[in-house]
Amino acid sequence: MDEQSDKDTPRPRTDLDSRYSEQNASATPWSEAVPRLESAELFWLTTVRPDGRPHVTPLLAVWQDDALHFCTGPAERKAKNLAGNPHVVLTTGANTLHEGFDLVVEGRAVRESDEPRLRRLAAAYEAKYGPQWHFDVRDGAFYGEGDRAVVFRVAPVAAFGFGKDVYSQTRWLFG
Repeated sequence: MDEQSDKDTPRPRTDLDSRYSEQNASATPWSEAVPRLESAELFWLTTVRPDGRPHVTPLLAVWQDDALHFCTGPAERKAKNLAGNPHVVLTTGANTLHEGFDLVVEGRAVRESDEPRLRRLAAAYEAKYGPQWHFDVRDGAFYGEGDRAVVFRVAPVAAFGFGKDVYSQTRWLFG
């Protein structure tokens, strides 16, 4: 089990999958995965199209309040997909074979419209990605350069970490 001092942070069940891990590997604590989610610049979002085919697209995301948050235009394919099926996968990591750490987060994308929370998220986007990612908040959405973007929150249901310095596969199950 993951040892964490913060009572408010989710404490997932943590398991090393020895089938895909080197003999000297150990499970990565969730407390080491969270800073990687916080600092990752690019994520890949997988949604499901109405006909069942997957749709994958790169996007920016911020980790806040124990969840990943991303935004999209309401007419974009990913927003349309989420209207029919909220189950998503977000991935991030290093595009290398023998170094780095990859993360996969599975969950449900839930629309975030609480304006105080959106203001904190907008500030987090700007702090992480710079002033070109400034958003105003109104009517339960982000507005940047005149365009409206809806915001989604993805709390992990399951997550996977893939270590490559020492090959390891850790699974975290929440709830």
